[in-house]
Amino acid sequence: MDKTGYYGTFGGAFIPEILSTTLEQLQLGFQEVKEDPAFWSTYQSLMSTYSCRPTPLTYAENLSRHFGGPQIYLKREDLNHTGAHKLNNVMGQGLLVQRMGKTRVIAETGAGQHGVATATMAAKFGYSCTIYMGEVDVARQRPNVFWMEQLGATVVPVRDGARILKDAINEALRDWSTNMDTTHYVLGTACGPHPYPEMVSYFQSIIGTEVREQILRQSGRAPTRVYACVGGGSNALGIFSGFLDDAEVELVGVEAGGQGLETHKHASRLASGHGSVGVAQGYKTYFLQDDDGQMLETHSVAAGLDYIGVSPILSAYHEEGRIRFEAATDEEVLEATRLVMRKEGIIPALESAHALAGAFREAPEMNGDGVVVINLSGRGDKDIFTIADALGDTAWKSFITTKAEEYRA
Repeated sequence: MDKTGYYGTFGGAFIPEILSTTLEQLQLGFQEVKEDPAFWSTYQSLMSTYSCRPTPLTYAENLSRHFGGPQIYLKREDLNHTGAHKLNNVMGQGLLVQRMGKTRVIAETGAGQHGVATATMAAKFGYSCTIYMGEVDVARQRPNVFWMEQLGATVVPVRDGARILKDAINEALRDWSTNMDTTHYVLGTACGPHPYPEMVSYFQSIIGTEVREQILRQSGRAPTRVYACVGGGSNALGIFSGFLDDAEVELVGVEAGGQGLETHKHASRLASGHGSVGVAQGYKTYFLQDDDGQMLETHSVAAGLDYIGVSPILSAYHEEGRIRFEAATDEEVLEATRLVMRKEGIIPALESAHALAGAFREAPEMNGDGVVVINLSGRGDKDIFTIADALGDTAWKSFITTKAEEYRA
């Protein structure tokens, strides 16, 4: 990365002038904490006493036997406090907000895990908190909405556009531009204007640091492949950071294939070849857009992957060929979810199940002496309505429909 926040030709900070001073302050504040060893020690101590770090690396013995190929390990971010990797980033930003002296935080969320994590952080540090969430996601992720509200956050359903994650981001940016003196925007993924991609991946690198030590200790060798789902890219960059310098370790990011790449009802920007380079929401990267630069509608069974863009850092690694990108369809994801539940007694988030699906598709072709690590970025409690609906549970479907009508009213 250069000093202006570019990773090759991707990144930068394309923002309205009104935000320039606030963003400069954030850049300076983040640079200071990066250069202060005491800050990282404080952060690690907080995560070990308040959360569940280091999260375990679980050997999936039954899955390994089922596929008859590589040894399969799961990095258990689902056991992190609040149920996903998201807390790693928000607690780091929470400590930064303390240094900057601000009293209010805002955030966007799709699957709701980032929203719950931000509301949790705000409660812990005593900040006022507002969460923006697309109306579609509010209905399909109702459990997380409930917990955000109980934690003291104000949840604002966004009814503009497609009413999903990209629209929530737009609304959060509007809020920030009018309340920047008191408010910090806790962006949840490694996207947006500089320094957010660097900052989010910095805090998420705690995953990669842990898993590298764990896999060497438990298996006696570096992994053959590491898989992670890719929406914006925070969990992927987190786990990949532990192996980027190991050329023999293949890194695989799995995007949302939705109903199939040929249908255009998906959220695959890199694997599909449908993404093109553009500028939106403060940064330059690959987006799903038309020839006029208008953002296309996306689809995924997983709310957290239903996004038009991707981290500029991942775009750079894609062009360098360091990270391979694949896509998993909704059908493959649901099958992977069922398989992990039945074989290992673990309920993965639908986002994480994309990484599982990608790994399961390729595992039978791998040698028996291979070692695979899959980042289980979150747990599936939040997806109970979506999974039940997909599996044809009519009682849950009726409940979901009722809740969606309540929010539209």
